[in-house]
Amino acid sequence: MVVQERIRVPIETFEQFINLPENADRLFEYIGGEIVEVPSNPYSSKIAMLIVGALLNYLQQNDIGHITGEAGGYRISGERYAPDVAFISYARQPELPYHEQYNPNPPELAVEVLSPSDTDDRLRIKIGNYLAAGTVLWLVNPETKEVEVYAPGQPVKVIGESGTLDGGGVLPGFTLAVKALFGK
Repeated sequence: MVVQERIRVPIETFEQFINLPENADRLFEYIGGEIVEVPSNPYSSKIAMLIVGALLNYLQQNDIGHITGEAGGYRISGERYAPDVAFISYARQPELPYHEQYNPNPPELAVEVLSPSDTDDRLRIKIGNYLAAGTVLWLVNPETKEVEVYAPGQPVKVIGESGTLDGGGVLPGFTLAVKALFGK
């Protein structure tokens, strides 16, 4: 049996690494002291874009904040994450930073769509850090066709394909049928 050793690096090493010219067109996260490349996955990306579309429709009627995709990274509890979708209100941040690769403010809502490359240990770290930062997390599982909703100070809610996501206190009045995420 081969055991793969994980190499942990300080945040400064991560910052230097992502600024190398050969990494200019690649997306990385810093999770638990590790540099993790975020791979592309067409199906997960499609689900994320369906959520973006629903949120954009909502924000056209309720102009309360910014929405970002996976290229809009955030600093979360000292780490660097690239959620598939994120929302941050104008109240928390009137303008998004232009010159920073990772927003220094955590989003109020992050959406992570699971893909085959996600590992349980990295997900546990990310969930804990999102909650510690005060971020609501929607963890979308394409295989089980469920969405786990993590909110600070609340028990986890699992919403199946026949259920409906709601924006809670972050996006008042927003709803999205879970079945709309998974197609036919």
